[in-house]
Amino acid sequence: MKALPNEIVLRPRFQLNLKGPAQPILQLFQEVDKPPFKVKISDHHVFIKFNRAETHFWSPQLQIEIVDQEDGNSTIYGLFGPNPTLWTFFMFVHFGVASLFIIFGVWAYSNKALGKEIGLQIGLMALMVVTWIVLYVFGRIGRRKGKPQMHQLHEFMLQHIKV
Repeated sequence: MKALPNEIVLRPRFQLNLKGPAQPILQLFQEVDKPPFKVKISDHHVFIKFNRAETHFWSPQLQIEIVDQEDGNSTIYGLFGPNPTLWTFFMFVHFGVASLFIIFGVWAYSNKALGKEIGLQIGLMALMVVTWIVLYVFGRIGRRKGKPQMHQLHEFMLQHIKV
């Protein structure tokens, strides 16, 4: 298994090959109630997150999928990510900023074609670029704040599958 790198990417993924079928591995997570973690299982998916007392705005979650392979062994596919509500909000805001940037660009082009001033539109487009930069900085701050908890989630998973 490749170790989790020190530099965590936005939504890092990993894959582990294990000996034996998926069902016994899933059962290792069935009755886990070890603070500060909460574990939920749905089919072959295991969702590990921090309990409410340990959660902050940038707390990550770990989703693993345990899949049986043809040779009788299993593979774990893992994905670290932010709270789904936070992720959806960030994507919605990015889509809104991109849409406004395009709208202001079309408005500027139309005004330029009509021989009117385009200073306001260019200023609004610049504001959208600044907004993107601010969103990027917030994302980097969130990644930095969630990094220690990401390592905790990874260690917790490794302890339970005994790798």
